[in-house]
Amino acid sequence: MNQIIQEIEAPLLKTNLPVLNIGDTVKVFVKIKEGGKERTQGYEGVIIKRNGHGVGATVTVRRVFQGIGIERVFLLHSPRVEKITVQRRGHVRRAKLYYLRERTGKATRIKEKIGAKKELVGAASPQAKAAPAAAPTAPAAEPAKSETASEQQ
Repeated sequence: MNQIIQEIEAPLLKTNLPVLNIGDTVKVFVKIKEGGKERTQGYEGVIIKRNGHGVGATVTVRRVFQGIGIERVFLLHSPRVEKITVQRRGHVRRAKLYYLRERTGKATRIKEKIGAKKELVGAASPQAKAAPAAAPTAPAAEPAKSETASEQQ
């Protein structure tokens, strides 16, 4: 039975989702219809809960706006969710961060995962991956210059 469900859900799953962990600060871009127009709205907050798997997988994202805590549940594979970007990796020791609901101010801070900035910077800029490929071609050009210099002498 499980295999049949996976085969049916496979074409509906998104493949470009980043790895999302509890405690990560993410920005979710959601399509919103207002009247006859459609626009994209960003929602940034901390993931306090993950639920489900497959097409029905959800994340609960919490943010504080004007002193009021707002939680929003997003279906990860929904067509309304355009993209999700990880802003900051958090280090927590719980699967559900419900305790953040009672806390305010600095008490809601989450430690940052060590070495996560390098991971995020590398994933965000595809030019960083292309730069090492260009480096080996530069030394090949230098010996050609040295040959021309020896011919002149």
